[in-house]
Amino acid sequence: MIHSLAAPAGWTQVDLLSDLHLGPDTPATQARLARHLAETPAQAVLLLGDIFEVWVGDDARHQPFEADAVAMLRQASHRLEIFFMPGNRDFLVGSALLQDAGLTALPDPSVLDAFGQRWLLAHGDAQCLADTAYQAWRATSHSPAWQADFLARPLADRQAFGRQARAQSRASQAAQLMASDLDADACRALLHEAGATTLIHGHTHRPAEHDLGDGLRRVVLSDWDFDATPPRGDLIRLSARGLQRLPL
Repeated sequence: MIHSLAAPAGWTQVDLLSDLHLGPDTPATQARLARHLAETPAQAVLLLGDIFEVWVGDDARHQPFEADAVAMLRQASHRLEIFFMPGNRDFLVGSALLQDAGLTALPDPSVLDAFGQRWLLAHGDAQCLADTAYQAWRATSHSPAWQADFLARPLADRQAFGRQARAQSRASQAAQLMASDLDADACRALLHEAGATTLIHGHTHRPAEHDLGDGLRRVVLSDWDFDATPPRGDLIRLSARGLQRLPL
């Protein structure tokens, strides 16, 4: 059964964003997130995965970069409801990080009941069925046995693994993004199961809107990189007006 989040009556705007890939080498992106969280008129912000470039366990949250990010999120959580959905980079975020940062867990996928509509939300990686190598890795890395074994390793070893994984990912990312996209049949099946007509997701870094037929659609969030030249990033805002894509 797909998790459902019902928007309280006081919510008039909800922001959706994903794929910020925050890390020690993205200070401008983190600063832009902090600014948005401080200024947005929305009552809730839903982070739909890959907020961190890598997350190797909640015991890393006391490291310099991670501690700064946690403090920023915790401060924002005093004025906003902030929800966190895991992505393929930060699926090891656990309850300790969520509590310290003032975040509420949001399963992947989830339905948001808001403004008279049902919006289906996902990170998007689970629907990239053509990328069979990734799906095999995803099945392994999401198993309780693998995660227990990995998290039992010393933090330094896990950080080294994370650095190696980032380097490999950057080397092959362009080819992976071009070769893999969400499977249309899987998206339609998920929408039917959810009783929704719009799927909103991230992961692919290709912001667009796709017609799935029969009144169904999927809307893709942008990644963020305000450390790049030129900087890039947008978000989707839901309200009684519907869905709006807002460049930042």
